[in-house]
Amino acid sequence: MEKLKDIIITNSLEGIGCGKYQEYLSHALCTGGSCSFSFNGQCFEFHEGDLMIVRKGSLLNEVVVSDDFRVKNLLASAPFIELCTPQTNYGMKGSLALFQNPVMHLNNSQRFVCERDFRWIEYRLHQTEHKFYRELLINAVQSAILDFFDFHSTINQKDSVSTQNASIMSRFLAMLEEGTYRRNREVAFYADALCVTPKYLSEVSKHTSGFAANYWINRYTTQDIARMLRDKSLIFVQISDMFGFSSPAYFSRYVQRNLGMTPTQYRE
Repeated sequence: MEKLKDIIITNSLEGIGCGKYQEYLSHALCTGGSCSFSFNGQCFEFHEGDLMIVRKGSLLNEVVVSDDFRVKNLLASAPFIELCTPQTNYGMKGSLALFQNPVMHLNNSQRFVCERDFRWIEYRLHQTEHKFYRELLINAVQSAILDFFDFHSTINQKDSVSTQNASIMSRFLAMLEEGTYRRNREVAFYADALCVTPKYLSEVSKHTSGFAANYWINRYTTQDIARMLRDKSLIFVQISDMFGFSSPAYFSRYVQRNLGMTPTQYRE
């Protein structure tokens, strides 16, 4: 089996979040034209000079590009990004904000820095004979991540969060990423696992991300259910059982409340 590289640079948005790139994070700089896409259930525009960072590629779909669309797309494996991410609590708040809106509209100065970062990483990527090649790549990518943090904090005026709150939110989201929501959708369950009260967890989530803990539980659940509903090989009873709903009728009500339509209507 082919061993994939930690960093892959392409000139296309194809492959984000699927196939062999399923676990890769995308950092895309639009260098010409524009495109539209759906992400996390919302519609976005991606224009020349914009930077798009997508951590969950499976949420990106319905991509439509203009004839003159050009992009530089830096795909990085999740473990490598984890290794390169600087020890700053801003990463947590930034990641949550990008989950809501993955596009940053860069000014001319920011675009210059971003293009320089991409060129430098690409240059380092080809220095495979360097005796400290991996450390070289880590350094180049970490520098770019710090610039991305700076862009995002400047554009969105986000403050950093405390170490304690960042740790709580990180562990909470890690549980959701593991799919715990399929069997547990009560805030109290997560609060108990994190040794805090449900009220405190919701306050931390609200302060850190702008949304209460229940929002994130429902968001992860809804997106996963929507993905399964698009898979016509799965019948509704199977999906209902996967998520531990007490009955198909309760599952149907949950879908209608959160997706705005019944499972049948959504699948159609």
